[in-house]
Amino acid sequence: LHRVSLFLLDKKRIETIRMEGSPVIQGYDNCPEWAPVLGYMGAASCIILANWGSAWGTWKAGLGVCSMGVHFPKGVIKNIVPIVMAGGLWIFGL
Repeated sequence: LHRVSLFLLDKKRIETIRMEGSPVIQGYDNCPEWAPVLGYMGAASCIILANWGSAWGTWKAGLGVCSMGVHFPKGVIKNIVPIVMAGGLWIFGL
């Protein structure tokens, strides 16, 4: 009796798995055809804006280090931290 109930339970589980479908195609018939375009545009805009922001931050920090080198040469090493941080943002933006 116990083996039969396990077999029926496994058969039910298999039927429910077949009815649920694969998670990749689940909900595909409810989704409009243009929806993936929005996803790709969002991912592309995240990468573009993150890398643009990192480049802008590196540029502004580089200008600050250059002006610090002109006015106070001993403080240049202390001001390299923003450039390194902007490079870290570039890595995370990828």
